[in-house]
Amino acid sequence: MIERFSILYAGHVDMDNIGYDGTPVNERFLSDEHLASALATTEDIAKAADRLGYNTLWLAEHHFQREGYECLPNLLMQFVHLSHLTKNIKFGCAFNVPPMWHPLRLAEDYALADHLTDGRIIFGLGRGYHTREVESFGSPMLDKEANRDLFEEQVEILFKAFNNRSFSHHGKYFDIPPKVPYRGYQLEEITLVPRPKHLPVECWQPIVSSSVRGIDFMVKHGIKAISGGGAAPGGAARAVVEAWRDAHARAGRETQLGEDLIIGEKFHIADSREKAIKEARPYFEENTKMFGPLGFVGGLTEEQKEDLENPTPELWETLPTIEDDVRVGQFLCGTPEQIIEPLMLLQDLYPGLREINIQPLISTPRNVILEQLERFAEEVMPAFKVAETRPAS
Repeated sequence: MIERFSILYAGHVDMDNIGYDGTPVNERFLSDEHLASALATTEDIAKAADRLGYNTLWLAEHHFQREGYECLPNLLMQFVHLSHLTKNIKFGCAFNVPPMWHPLRLAEDYALADHLTDGRIIFGLGRGYHTREVESFGSPMLDKEANRDLFEEQVEILFKAFNNRSFSHHGKYFDIPPKVPYRGYQLEEITLVPRPKHLPVECWQPIVSSSVRGIDFMVKHGIKAISGGGAAPGGAARAVVEAWRDAHARAGRETQLGEDLIIGEKFHIADSREKAIKEARPYFEENTKMFGPLGFVGGLTEEQKEDLENPTPELWETLPTIEDDVRVGQFLCGTPEQIIEPLMLLQDLYPGLREINIQPLISTPRNVILEQLERFAEEVMPAFKVAETRPAS
């Protein structure tokens, strides 16, 4: 039964000339002041979400994005700040990317933030997907297997640091601690100071490829999953939900479909489906322009992905339309009733599902996001038995 609604804001700024026939992504180079406006938008969303009864605000860690799509480089620092502006809402890391960190620094920063916010931050991990980000920090991204190997070793270290008063780790990439003399003794183990106040650490990770190796690794460490949406019966979301359940069964744990899983849904509410589609079309198209070349838009050919870097009018006619996504349930678009219906279907299909993450598309203006969050809270959430958001203890 759906009990919680959360929000994902990846950190984009308001931008002009969007859509398939708008400014090409690679031609956007915004001013420092414009890029920093994502911080004020984040504050506005956090305060609105707290007032409206959303459970969690998830933000995304990204770096070097002069184009203005994902402009929040340090989630933990930002969450400590946002916790001072809000009362009840939790904050989710969607996601910290260990290949862009030393795992001990990430563990320390999370533990300190857990103390400073008294448990209002939810940990999250991802492998990354921007070569400009991950490779610029000196870690592999083009080499997918090396990226996964590094990530898995870093996660092992993170959980050792969280769960043990002292620990050591000697692997392919890290030798912790180095065997050096320290104040008259040989260093053999090391202690995270401080360790998190709230243990065990709740951790979430996105399911993207649904590989057996990736999902089994998550289950091994008790990591919970966030998956992209799609409310159509038998669609891609169903395969992910079943793979998630099967991975737990392989580990000897029987679960309900949707248990320990958050499903993310793109959405836009208006007084009719036609009006919603018209309003959301430029945001849908800009989102496709941004994420298509990165492999996050289904159905694109390799040629289309390449051409999106420098689009032409001829290309626009071949690209996915918002109508396509609405028709197959990949975009919840319409009246409140037309949003509620597919969410009710998800609730029926997946009895273990507890949380839906609603996702304004990248490039949606700040005022539109705030208006949409208000409408969703007032006209959609009351149809579900939403658990009361309580202050952190």
